[in-house]
Amino acid sequence: MPAERPLRVGLAGYGFAGRTFHAPLIAATDGLELAAVSSRHPEKVAADFPDVPVVPTPEDLFSDETLDLIVIATPNDTHAPLAQAALRSGKHVVVDKPFTLDLEEGRALIRTAEEEDRLLCVFHNRRWDSDYLSVRKALESGVLGEVRTFESRIDRFRPHVRDRWRERDVPGGGIWYDLGPHLIDQALQLFGLPDRVQASLATQRPGGLVEDWADVLLSYGERRVLLHASMLVAGGSPRFVVHGTAGSLVKQKPDQQEAQLLAGMTPGAPGWGEDADAPVFHDGTATSRELPVCKGDQRRFYAQLAAALRPGSQALPPVTPLEALAVMDVLETALRSAHEGRALPLTLTPGERAAWKKR
Repeated sequence: MPAERPLRVGLAGYGFAGRTFHAPLIAATDGLELAAVSSRHPEKVAADFPDVPVVPTPEDLFSDETLDLIVIATPNDTHAPLAQAALRSGKHVVVDKPFTLDLEEGRALIRTAEEEDRLLCVFHNRRWDSDYLSVRKALESGVLGEVRTFESRIDRFRPHVRDRWRERDVPGGGIWYDLGPHLIDQALQLFGLPDRVQASLATQRPGGLVEDWADVLLSYGERRVLLHASMLVAGGSPRFVVHGTAGSLVKQKPDQQEAQLLAGMTPGAPGWGEDADAPVFHDGTATSRELPVCKGDQRRFYAQLAAALRPGSQALPPVTPLEALAVMDVLETALRSAHEGRALPLTLTPGERAAWKKR
């Protein structure tokens, strides 16, 4: 691909993820061009991007020799077969989270990407959220001392079950596959691979078909990392709570980029990614103080991806396949833990663990 032209991107799927996140972020990132979309609802694409061609199927994108990159934003159970086909067609590929339905599918995709010498990346966009970046900065400053307890929550109040694939009893459905990858990826970026995973999952809403409550504990020696998601929390809950040997931190409100995108804000517009809710540090006395709050910008995922795809570039992709595979291991191990009622270790091979630690 010539270095002087934008990378041409084909977006497979224009549902919630494709329309809310991928399309506007791609269109707002220098060096990328949203060149085509596959969708069964061309009118939705035309309403947002009237100049972008729409084709009926993802396979139409794969056969388009003018496209450099394919973004898979389709239902979870289609991620692996569509990504395989896109890689075999010679395209670089981004897969929306979760990477695949299980570890073996993820490993197969990694092998295919290596065989085809194509870049494979997974859309863990929450690494560029203001809440996570602010908490990460606080931890890196050392103000908390040694972290002993870390709580990360994504809670919502949606008491009525909606007729959409994420809330059906289908492969890849349920809150753990939907929100779990965000919670897991952030935890692994901060603390590495856990020793054990213990999970409890439940279906709490009347008429629920799949789990809508998840509570997962990652153990790191004496450190405990709690990941929680629920559809029945009205009034909200702290996004992060961290307890260390020198004090505690509370980050109350979440990043606002999803809300801004849903409201129609263009990524990069004035106010984009800004966060007025600073983390509060408590040192164990009667005093507390606000810590610096970072600005979020999920465009950085695609900016790093564009840099990594430039000819001769030595830049690393924003998310490596092995990092995504580790997220899948925690996701899958938690499901087994909930079924068996006990804490379980991860199943990454020694080689995968060693390579992950060197990332």
